[in-house]
Amino acid sequence: MTKSYNVAVVGATGAVGEVMLSVLAERGFPLGELYPLASSRSAGQQVAVGGQSRTIQDLAKFDFSQVDIALFSAGGSISAEHAPRAAAAGAVVIDNTSCFRYDDEIPLVIPEVNPHAAAGYTRRGIIANPNCSTIQMLVALKPLHDAAGVERVNVATYQAVSGSGKPAIEELERQSRAMLEGGEVACHAYPKPIGFNCLPHIDDFQENGYTKEEMKMVWETAKILEDPSVRMNPTAVRVPVFYGHSEALHIETREPISAERARQLLTAAPGVTVLDERGPGGYPTAVTEGAGTDPVYVGRIREDLTHERGLDFWVVSDNVRKGAALNSVQIAELLIGEYI
Repeated sequence: MTKSYNVAVVGATGAVGEVMLSVLAERGFPLGELYPLASSRSAGQQVAVGGQSRTIQDLAKFDFSQVDIALFSAGGSISAEHAPRAAAAGAVVIDNTSCFRYDDEIPLVIPEVNPHAAAGYTRRGIIANPNCSTIQMLVALKPLHDAAGVERVNVATYQAVSGSGKPAIEELERQSRAMLEGGEVACHAYPKPIGFNCLPHIDDFQENGYTKEEMKMVWETAKILEDPSVRMNPTAVRVPVFYGHSEALHIETREPISAERARQLLTAAPGVTVLDERGPGGYPTAVTEGAGTDPVYVGRIREDLTHERGLDFWVVSDNVRKGAALNSVQIAELLIGEYI
């Protein structure tokens, strides 16, 4: 008989929480009891999970001793308050916020990249889920780093509004409609219009001129690869796309590696789907491949014209699935398969 596990999903009414619930059902996670949790405002509402209706409970009043695993995606302040409480009650917390990512005692895990790090959950009872842009980048970089040693990365991201949650999704829809109809454009989720526009600004600006989103990629890459010598140079841009982040990666490796060898390595890599045909449409995009699917797609693989050990390629993935909900559930699967 297959063992079952009681799971809580914190932030069940949010963009990521809703997908966490659906991914658990889709992947056949061995659920015992499932507890959707949210604020008192949402408590008592119903949410559909795998064809069944579940009642949302009040996070503040919930007893986490009832669950084995708690998936958190309700914002950093909520995680700071309730994740340690859940861990103290005996649940293993998988946190999708940035609250614990840079704590040396808390593992930061991508199952295709550093599954061994999950063993460190015993220190605090918490595992951190990396940033969405970092996840898809490192799933693609890992096989190349193992083969040739990635020395330097220049990356420009083109990030969907769903990374900012439901209000941003609604804002893009409203602004696009207003612009097409010649109406007034109001900005709430972002400081400038996102409709038909690109904003080179994600998260707060730091003293060095980079944004926090960009620095997340720097900090998280060093921690996950356990290699602080990998130099990261990111530019993060919000684009008028609903779901699916895209990234243009330009890397320099310690050992030379051809585009053909890179293509072979990426084709064999877990979690990666290569779509690299040198013709019209022979590349992945957020709309046609990324949105609503699980893989990290890689295309436009080519040798850098300006560096003898350089490679260029294009990476696309659904930021709410692989970049958040799916990666969290995969960590849970890793836990029950290896550790709990």
